[in-house]
Amino acid sequence: MKDALKRFLSAIRPHPTVPETPWRASSKWDLSPRRLAILLPGLFIFGLGDSLLIVAQLGNAPWTVLAQGISIKLGISIGYATLFVSLIVLSLWIPLKEKPGFGTLANILVIASAIDIGISLFPKPSALAERLAYVLLGISLVGFGSALYITCGLGPGPRDGLMTALHHRSGITVGKVRAAIEITVLTLGWVLGGKIGLGTVLFALLIGYSVALSFGVVSRQIGRAHV
Repeated sequence: MKDALKRFLSAIRPHPTVPETPWRASSKWDLSPRRLAILLPGLFIFGLGDSLLIVAQLGNAPWTVLAQGISIKLGISIGYATLFVSLIVLSLWIPLKEKPGFGTLANILVIASAIDIGISLFPKPSALAERLAYVLLGISLVGFGSALYITCGLGPGPRDGLMTALHHRSGITVGKVRAAIEITVLTLGWVLGGKIGLGTVLFALLIGYSVALSFGVVSRQIGRAHV
């Protein structure tokens, strides 16, 4: 019993930093079949997780709230709206002198496509328990997908890149920059008609732990592979 409990606690232990991986690129355009085989599924899993939050209709992640609001106003799919938002954010990199990597561009295309696929694929839940299950599974998938694509080292997504660039240029801490961006995006999305609710709160509270937990899973799998 104690051994089982110890294994369980070890399995859910988060990792404090981005783990070093054998597949991490030496540059943002250092491509290899192995790296792509981890990056692309990771981004697709991320998009599917986002789509579960949308289908649950309990409130979306801040950037998805904005994409949903834009999709309502322009009459386009949330996937296309996500693509539109990503391109706008990427254009903000220019005055900040940030350079995209392969992972940045793949992030834009794969996640947007996966969101539309997920929305059409997953049945809409009716019971509150099912909708909560969708939200929690969605947050888990976004966290796991994030861990996979981040450990490839092929460049951040447009939103993460904007955050780090503003941090470097302004000297304001990453946490404050992230909070300011998320609040601005969430407010704008809500004004445009995007869905805010319990799912939004749960995402804000749990996504950090989900990513850290997924980093821990990746780190432990690497450790086992070298035993």
